[in-house]
Amino acid sequence: MAEKKVDVLIIGSGHSGGMVANILTGKGISCLMLNAGPIADFQKDRESKVAYELPYRGFKDPKKVPHVFQASEFNANTWVDEKEVPYSYDPGNPYNWVRVRLFGGRSLFWSRQSYRHSDYEFKAKDHDGFGENWPVSLAELDPYYSRVETIFRIRGRREGVPQYPDGNFIESDGNWSGFMERVIAHCRPLGIPVCKPRNAIGVDGLASSINLLLPDAFASGRLKAVPNAVVRELTVDKKTGLVSGAHFVDRHSRREMTIKARVVVVAAGTLESTRLLLNSGIANSSGILGRYLIDQTYGVGIVGTVKEAQNGKAPAGFMGGAATLPRFRNISSRAKDFIRGYAINISCGGNVDTHCIAAYGEELLEKTEQYRGSSFSTYVYGEVLPRYENHVTINKAVVDAWGIPTLHIQARYTDNELNMMRDAVDVSLAMADACGVEVLAKNTEPNPPGYSIHELGTCRMGDNPKASILNKWNQSHDIRNLFVVDGSSFVTGGWQNPSMTIMALSMRASEYLVEQMRQGNL
Repeated sequence: MAEKKVDVLIIGSGHSGGMVANILTGKGISCLMLNAGPIADFQKDRESKVAYELPYRGFKDPKKVPHVFQASEFNANTWVDEKEVPYSYDPGNPYNWVRVRLFGGRSLFWSRQSYRHSDYEFKAKDHDGFGENWPVSLAELDPYYSRVETIFRIRGRREGVPQYPDGNFIESDGNWSGFMERVIAHCRPLGIPVCKPRNAIGVDGLASSINLLLPDAFASGRLKAVPNAVVRELTVDKKTGLVSGAHFVDRHSRREMTIKARVVVVAAGTLESTRLLLNSGIANSSGILGRYLIDQTYGVGIVGTVKEAQNGKAPAGFMGGAATLPRFRNISSRAKDFIRGYAINISCGGNVDTHCIAAYGEELLEKTEQYRGSSFSTYVYGEVLPRYENHVTINKAVVDAWGIPTLHIQARYTDNELNMMRDAVDVSLAMADACGVEVLAKNTEPNPPGYSIHELGTCRMGDNPKASILNKWNQSHDIRNLFVVDGSSFVTGGWQNPSMTIMALSMRASEYLVEQMRQGNL
C-alpha cells in the first residue's frame, strides 16, 4: 500500500465522507476510504442474551462509555470505548463526546431531524453584531440542500417561515389534532410559528451513508474502503508543502502503514478531524485550529399531562402529533437577556415516563394508568455562541490504544445560553398553562456541552485566512489539496440538526474539487 498513490483519500465514512465518495466516484474519480472501525454485519455480529446473563445486568460498564447516556450493555460495543480512546476536560467543565467508529459513523444513529440553516445563521453577525458571518449564504447552498433532501427523502411541509427555510420535501399529510390546534391558537398571537417536523424517511428504515450514499460509489468500481484503519497523521511533501497522504495503523494487528494521495479529504467528524490536523501540525497558519467549539444546548424542557385527556377521556382526534416551533426570538425584535435563539419541539399523546411521576408503588401504578395517552412534552435545542475560549488542544500526556495523542476539551456555556434556556422553559410553562396541561417535571438547566451530539466548529471556514482554516469550498487556506468537509467547518451552529448542512457543504465541496482536478489545480 505504501507504493500506490490514489487520486483522492477520504478519511471517514459518515454523512460527509459518504457524500464525497458518492459525488467523486460519480464524476469518474477513484477514491480510497479509510475508516477507524469495522464494517458491521447485523446478522453475523449480534447475539441474543437476557439481562441476567450480562455482567452489569444490561446496564453499561461505567468505565467503558461513561459519557454516552444512550449506551447500555446491549449496545455498548457500538460506541467508542473511552478506555481505548480517552479524552480529557477540566473537572469543573465536563464535556460529553459521543463517538461511533463503525463503517457509516453516526449516520447510523442520528435522529433524522432534517433542517436547513437560514440566513439568520449564515449571516448571524449582520443581525446582532456578534462573531463572524459564514462565507456562504442560504441562496448559494439551496440547490445542494435540494439534492440532499431528494436523496434522503425528507418529509415536511412548506411553511413559508424565513427562519425555517422550505425545501424539496415529501409533503407531510394529516391534519393537526385537536390539542395541537389549541397550541397553535395560543402561539399565533405571540408570533410563535407552529410547524410540522421535518425528518428523513430514507429507504427501508435506514437513512445513512451506508445505504443512500456509499452503494453507488462502490458499484462504480471507483471506491475501495479499508476498515479498522486508525489514521495517525497526514503526511506532507516537504518540497511542495502539499499533503501527500496519511500514516495509519491497523486497529487489530497494530501494523503501521502509509498511503499516498493526490488529494486528501478529511471527514472524520468534527473533533476527530481537528485532532488529526493538530496531531499532524498542519493547516494552522491562522493559529485558530481547535478554537470556536460549539454545539447546541440539550436537556431543557417540561413534561406534563393534558388534564381533559386523563383517565382515557380524550375525545377522538384530540390527542396525538408533534410540532417544531422554530426560532422566534431575535427575529423581528430583540430579546432582553440573550442573542440568537432556540427551537422548541413538542409532542402530545402517549404515556408519561414514570421518572416524571412523583409517586411510588401502588400510587405510581395508579398515576401511570390515569395519565395513559395524555402526555405532553417540550424539549429545546438552543444555539451556542462561538467563543474563542471554547476549544480543544492535544494532550500529549494521554495517548489512545495506538499511541496517538488525545484531545483535551475546554468548553462551557455562558449566561447567553443559560438565559435562553430559562426563557424557553418560561414559554413552555405558559403554553402548558394556557392549554390545560398539568406540569409534572421541568428542567431549566442544560446538560453539559456535548450532550446534543452536535459538536461543530474548531476548523471554521471564512474568507479571511488569518481568521479561518478553510475557504468557502471547505478547502484549506494553507494547503490547496486538503479539504475538511464535516461539521468542524461550521462558523455558527444555530438550533438545527446540522446533518443537512454538513451534506450540502460536502456535496458542494466535492463538485468544486472535481473541477479543480479537471483544471489541473490539484
